[in-house]
Amino acid sequence: MTKFTTRFFSAALGASLSAAIAFGATSAKAEMDLKFSLDWKYEGPAAPYILAKKNGYYADEGLDVTIDSGNGSVGAITRVASGAYDVSLADINSLVEFNATNPDRAMKSIFMVYDRPPFALFMLKKSGIIKPEDLIGKTLGAPVFDASRKLYPAFASATGLDVDAVKWESMDPPLREPMLVRGDVDAITGHYFTSILNLQAQGIGKEDLTVFQYKDFGMDFYGNGLLASPEMMEKHPEELRGFLRAVVKGWRAAIEDPASAIAALKEVDPLIDPALELQRLQMAIDENVVTPDSLENGMGMVKTDRMAKAIDQVALAFGFENKPTVGDVFTDVFMPGEADRQIK
Repeated sequence: MTKFTTRFFSAALGASLSAAIAFGATSAKAEMDLKFSLDWKYEGPAAPYILAKKNGYYADEGLDVTIDSGNGSVGAITRVASGAYDVSLADINSLVEFNATNPDRAMKSIFMVYDRPPFALFMLKKSGIIKPEDLIGKTLGAPVFDASRKLYPAFASATGLDVDAVKWESMDPPLREPMLVRGDVDAITGHYFTSILNLQAQGIGKEDLTVFQYKDFGMDFYGNGLLASPEMMEKHPEELRGFLRAVVKGWRAAIEDPASAIAALKEVDPLIDPALELQRLQMAIDENVVTPDSLENGMGMVKTDRMAKAIDQVALAFGFENKPTVGDVFTDVFMPGEADRQIK
């Protein structure tokens, strides 16, 4: 073999190996695009989903996931209903209302994230509001799409209040806590881990607040879950299972090392306050995600009797004529196995 032939053979072999490696790398990459909408901004509780992407958990399942911030559960539901997104994170009780009022576009949640809900009312102690009856005649404030505000009729029903006994003031989300501090409203609704820390940033500590968490008033609701478009459920069931496996891995990693999750979040939104969002993430973990049920059974599942009671309360509060069943709003057919749902 001549030197020229040897060089040619070596070059050709090298090119073939390079092509093979490149092909292997390409084939190992995510194969399917998936658009995922959060329920809210890039705050601490969003970090596990961002961490799952950074750590390659979605890619390991053959998915290229785009994660966008949201503007509330109603918007997150509408994004999937319109076909603009494949999956979103949204309050399942808002989904119950959406399905009841939009039966032709009804959707289902496929995975429960918040085993305990974060819904709450916040008042300054100096307001004198110490029990639900003290809200009568008061002005409450929140964005119109806030989940806790939308569920206030259920809170009123559970506590024996006339739903019309309060007035509402609507505002953009950044103005909610400042308006309470200034006294423009007597109370606000919001997610516990959102408003409690936003008020802290306004110089208002827990000791200065009276907080009514809905779960403490006979409202054993579930909170936010993942819902998928009908097209995803019909055409990509295995991809959905893979997505859910990756989500659990993201939460598991965030629970083990919350600081790493917040570091990943800061790469997406450099303007966040890492210390504040670390607190927010830890509150969501402790208050909403890690519960006796999720520790025993893993993330994702719901108990039929508990969910049915929540639907009854929501239906009573909103006066639904055609109350949906548990099967109308939740399905476990895409649920990963129990071992893949363990969070610790």
